[in-house]
Amino acid sequence: MARTREFDEEKVLDAAMQLFWEKGYEATSLSDLTARMGIQRPSIYSAFGDKKELFEAVLRKYTMSRASDVRARLQSHSSVKEAFSTFFDDVVAEEYSEDRSRGCFCINTMVELAPHDEKFEILTREHQMYLAVIFQETIERGVRTGELEANTDTKAVARALLIALIGLTVMMKSRPQRIFIDNAITTTLTLLK
Repeated sequence: MARTREFDEEKVLDAAMQLFWEKGYEATSLSDLTARMGIQRPSIYSAFGDKKELFEAVLRKYTMSRASDVRARLQSHSSVKEAFSTFFDDVVAEEYSEDRSRGCFCINTMVELAPHDEKFEILTREHQMYLAVIFQETIERGVRTGELEANTDTKAVARALLIALIGLTVMMKSRPQRIFIDNAITTTLTLLK
């Protein structure tokens, strides 16, 4: 008979995510994980596998949640231009409000692990492409309503906005002057004609 888990899987995954987000994959030890998650190594191995498999579970949880959040934020406005403007403003505000800019967990993974780990290269690229689809669907809504020009290349604009988002998130780690960021976002959003 299988033993029931004596911990809440969602809570321990969230605890692991926060630790990986703070320290990165390489700098996080199993001892760090057991202390933060409140479970012992055998329980980690039994529930999630090794450190890399745990990290993958955390990344998948994050990307699903993040994509859902992005979709909800963009759909919460009737105006597509307003939706993207508010979205980018919120990303910047969140980063400036943190004690220390942590950036996007997925983008951090893309920078730290994707260059030398094919699995994380694929996982982070899949998330990027999924966000591009969400952006494109939002832009297409603007074309259908007449808010955006009918000849808008929705795929190209979506990808450009995604690249801007990724660049913004990475840049925010160095705490640039707010005016620099605000001007760049204003210019980026001119893609939405």
